[in-house]
Amino acid sequence: MTAFSARGITKTYGGVTALAGADLTLRAGSVHALLGENGAGKSTLIKVITGAVSPDGGELRMGEDEVSFSSTAQAAANGVAVVSQELNLFPDLDVLANLYPMREPRKGPLVDRDVMRERALPVLKQLGLDIDPRVKLGELSLAQRQLVEIAKALLVDPKVLILDEPTSALDSDSSERLLGVLRVLRDRQVAVVFVSHILEEVMSLCDEITVLREGRTVLDARPRSELDIGDIVHAMLGGRQISAVERTSVVGEATLELSGVSVPDRLVDVGFSCAAGEVVGLAGLAGSGHTTVLEVVAGVRPAGAGTVRLPGGRAAPRDFRKAIAAGVALVSGDRRRVGLMLDKPVWENISQVQPVALAGATSRLKRGALKERARELVDRVGVHPVDVDLRAGLLSGGNQQKVVLAKWLAAEPSVLLLDDPTRGVDLGARAEIHALLREVSAAGKVVVLCSTDLDELAAVCDRVLVFHKGRLCAELSGDDVDQHTILKTMNTGSVE
Repeated sequence: MTAFSARGITKTYGGVTALAGADLTLRAGSVHALLGENGAGKSTLIKVITGAVSPDGGELRMGEDEVSFSSTAQAAANGVAVVSQELNLFPDLDVLANLYPMREPRKGPLVDRDVMRERALPVLKQLGLDIDPRVKLGELSLAQRQLVEIAKALLVDPKVLILDEPTSALDSDSSERLLGVLRVLRDRQVAVVFVSHILEEVMSLCDEITVLREGRTVLDARPRSELDIGDIVHAMLGGRQISAVERTSVVGEATLELSGVSVPDRLVDVGFSCAAGEVVGLAGLAGSGHTTVLEVVAGVRPAGAGTVRLPGGRAAPRDFRKAIAAGVALVSGDRRRVGLMLDKPVWENISQVQPVALAGATSRLKRGALKERARELVDRVGVHPVDVDLRAGLLSGGNQQKVVLAKWLAAEPSVLLLDDPTRGVDLGARAEIHALLREVSAAGKVVVLCSTDLDELAAVCDRVLVFHKGRLCAELSGDDVDQHTILKTMNTGSVE
């Protein structure tokens, strides 16, 4: 039975066509993958379905009835819920308040927090979130916050549930719990839209697959059993070919060294070195300590014990701004919250870090010189369109992440630290970013990559350091750098 359908949806922004007759048909009790590169139209189609934007043409139907949503609240009232990749939560409020935004149950004029808690606890438990709902959201990890966003959507008992990259910040255990919940929802006849760039995940979970390319539907509700990953990639990319990352490392002298680094409740006696000319990956389940390593090196979090030495033997500063001035760049995958100023043009974003890194040199440059430098960098990292006056928020996710990279490359770092740099990025942009990392490494920079994407670690890294419960438990190289070995080691703490 068709639960929801979109037919011939068109949408343009200025002279840019985002959707050019896109179709999507959802069956009740089906998990439906919506796939495509960044810029293919997925986000715009989701915004149309959820009432965030109005289409220029086409029709939406809920069952047999034509519908038109003028707001997300109206869509939600009709049973359409969405969990966005970019979390829509309030860090200064507690978890309970975040679960009931603008729809708190009341007892007379007062908010009934007892009822809120009674309804929320089973859903939180189902997702494996063993937390006190009175804790402030800002105290939770990114993985926990994403599960709170999912719980918020489940609490409205949706007929259509749209999940945009729901597992991109989750460890393997949390992801498995979520996938189990989705299977329950399928049994309850909820129509689930699953947006993901992890194709293995799509193949293991979804019943049907729709692929968008350049605003059009090129695969329409095809049964997953009729497709393999090669078919999906071909549909997403068309005739365009993406070259694999070529490893051309010439490993030089070790230039980043950690010795006996400990952080209370996070890291225990961690030591390793990274050489210029190689890409070193850091892997682990959420909370295992690998991301804390980046924070320590970047001066974001002080070490309780141990030493960190940068290129040339200098001690790493225990201050973020001083670390930037010392040649350390920290690229976040959370581009909307900390990576970019979305309301500012591309050139201003790229110029943001240079004054700190280059001792104020940028402040003496005129706007024309800054724009020209920005054009050089966006061309280098492959941002399209190459319009440095465009607001960063109007770019696709992949292009936004390339701008974040360009911003830090403008600072001319000697150590490039990356935390999930391709989170939510399409296959084409992902391959381009990987090639750029190899290029930066070959130019004599230290490149350290944290990622929740095991395929990414296996594809781009020369070595992978695996963390388990705060300790460095294994160093993988050669044939051991594959997703199966990495995953097993992350979960068990041992290669054996």
